[in-house]
Amino acid sequence: MQNLRKRASIAGLLGNIALFILKLIVGLISNSIAIISDAFNSLTDIINSVVLYISVKVGSRSADKGHPFGHYRSEPLGGFIVAILTIVLGVEITRVAVGRLITKSAPIFSILILVIVIGTILVKSALYFYTKAAYNKTKSAALFAFMIDHRNDVIVSFGALIGFTGAYFNYAFLDSLAAIFIGIWIIKSGVSIGTKNTKYLMGAAPNKSLIDKISKVILKFNEVRNIQKIKAHYVGTLLQVEAHVRVDKNMSLHKAHNIETKIRNTVQSLNEVDRAFIHLDPIIKSRPH
Repeated sequence: MQNLRKRASIAGLLGNIALFILKLIVGLISNSIAIISDAFNSLTDIINSVVLYISVKVGSRSADKGHPFGHYRSEPLGGFIVAILTIVLGVEITRVAVGRLITKSAPIFSILILVIVIGTILVKSALYFYTKAAYNKTKSAALFAFMIDHRNDVIVSFGALIGFTGAYFNYAFLDSLAAIFIGIWIIKSGVSIGTKNTKYLMGAAPNKSLIDKISKVILKFNEVRNIQKIKAHYVGTLLQVEAHVRVDKNMSLHKAHNIETKIRNTVQSLNEVDRAFIHLDPIIKSRPH
């Protein structure tokens, strides 16, 4: 899983470096604010890619004396940094685009540039689907940020394409309008990434369907009569689970210990779970414990 995270991170980083250089050259030659904005979006993507790669690398480290529960918070922390940078970029692009709309600056149309923008859309689409496949397998917060970023770049490039093509038909204002759309979309994406990663950093509870999934796993053990209480919270991108399960009060200590160990190991085998704490409650008719 960690190798898959790293491969997807490196692919995203290399793709963003190539696209930034290409789009910046194209934007400067064509004087298109939409394409220049898209280029600086790719520059932010490079910074984001480095941050996310580092967070994935740190998150893959085993638990140590200073971090006895692992380094899982590094990924959502990296994602949160990316969210802030993304919002700042979106605000700046919107500001510049509004200025260009007021001054009525127009881009220079070129078929070569048009082909390059379309090529960008194809490259980013390929990176999006590759990263999405990796995210579906790992549920990595860093790869989620990468995935959203690649998807946004496809939409952003479509906006740049519309604005740039508008210059050919003498609708120069479309370039600035497209850049404003790009800026607003980038801000929206930053907020989305930030919200998701804040949930991980704050130790939020998972959704009910995941709790139900864990409950079903526990209830498969014949010795478990029912679950008295179960709660979980995120530590980074993975869960810590605490479950109080009710068992026969006459069960021997040795058997109870074995059952607790089996339940704990089974719950911890789930991809979403890092650590499980299982408490066995004896069923006492007169006073349920």
